[in-house]
Amino acid sequence: MPPRTEKTTTLRVAVLADSDTRWKWGALTARRLTTGDAGASTPRTEISGLLLRGRATPTPRQLAEVGDVGIDTDRVREVTAVEFLHTVRDEGYDLVVLALVGGAVQAMLHGLAALRLPARPVVVTGYVGVVYEKLADGLLLRHGADVVLANSRHDAGRFRGVYEGVGADASAVTEAALPFLGGAPHAPEQGRDTVVFAAQPSVPASRADRTYLLRRLVEHARLHPEREVLLKLRSKPGEHTTHIEELPYQRLAEKLPGGLPPNFRLVYGHMGEVLDRTDLLVTVSSTAALESLHRRIPTAVLTDLGVRETLGNHHFIGSGLLTSWDHLDGGAHPVPDAEWLAGQGVAADGTYATAYDTARARVAALMAQDRLPDLAPYYTPATAPGYLPGILARHHLASDGHPLPGAAAPKETGRVRGAVREAVRDAARGAYRHGVQRVAPVIRRMGEL
Repeated sequence: MPPRTEKTTTLRVAVLADSDTRWKWGALTARRLTTGDAGASTPRTEISGLLLRGRATPTPRQLAEVGDVGIDTDRVREVTAVEFLHTVRDEGYDLVVLALVGGAVQAMLHGLAALRLPARPVVVTGYVGVVYEKLADGLLLRHGADVVLANSRHDAGRFRGVYEGVGADASAVTEAALPFLGGAPHAPEQGRDTVVFAAQPSVPASRADRTYLLRRLVEHARLHPEREVLLKLRSKPGEHTTHIEELPYQRLAEKLPGGLPPNFRLVYGHMGEVLDRTDLLVTVSSTAALESLHRRIPTAVLTDLGVRETLGNHHFIGSGLLTSWDHLDGGAHPVPDAEWLAGQGVAADGTYATAYDTARARVAALMAQDRLPDLAPYYTPATAPGYLPGILARHHLASDGHPLPGAAAPKETGRVRGAVREAVRDAARGAYRHGVQRVAPVIRRMGEL
């Protein structure tokens, strides 16, 4: 890697993601931080896409449905944690965006620190959407990055409070916004009346709750035959997303008594394209609600199953959006609270164009330094000796951040061996997904007898 004082003609960026939604967040965050928009980058910016191998590694279909992030899917490759660290060591990146679950971020931070690069890249991380659970755990696992992005003023305050409360440096917390907000403001069309329910893989979790929501959505379609009612799904059965989906709505819909009405459809695809034709967005707590609010689309957050931390809809307390299917069936549309909106980073007031200015300036200032300080996560073998080693070991790293013996994958030697390894890997994923979606629920039901 060239020293920071040496002028280079290309800004080299790596995005490491472990699921489809985190890939979307990471790739678009890299664009926002380096070009100021989500469009094509300038010739001076080169972004490499890397997918961390695991249970939620996105399929080509999922990558395609993420939408245009300015990186061709054929330029995205899958890596292990150790392969990623070797890539950073060899490629000389200026900026690394870690779009990962908290434990993986922590492992990469320690792995990067152990490289002892003479001129290391600036490291950025953050959250894909609403942070409604494991706030302290997730934040402390992300501590040590140069920039920890907060998607709103509300989150920035909470993040700093956690870091300062444990005596950790909070200067990395930087307010921005969700990088994938956009699209034209809602414009009603004569003759169009479309209601979209944004499904979530793990919220709610139980069969009874998910069946209830599906049944109410179908009943809403029957009550309003003039409306087009869409169930927006994140993945097809067998695919994984950021969260495990044990009970896909597709499977539940197949068993619903009475079948489905003609004005009810299951849809996939890019959320932005679905929102283009949405007149009412309904959800339990999906980040899609924030995308919808940004575009001033009428949005409803359901209270039918309660307002509970496990559902994530407690985040919307004070928003004016909380309502029930009974009220929606009767024609009610919630009206968002302006003060609540202002603190959530949805930028419905038109300020989105400047939402990344502070973060972009911070990253530029860090990259301009001749030498960055060593990465210093809050968790170390001294501060968390009973927690950190297990996190690192899951990614084949020792307690000092160096790869465990035998962790480095051998180089592929020919197409046959590569094809065999890929087939074995796919079979293992399929077995895991079958266990999650088929076997595990049966075992749980047997345990309840």
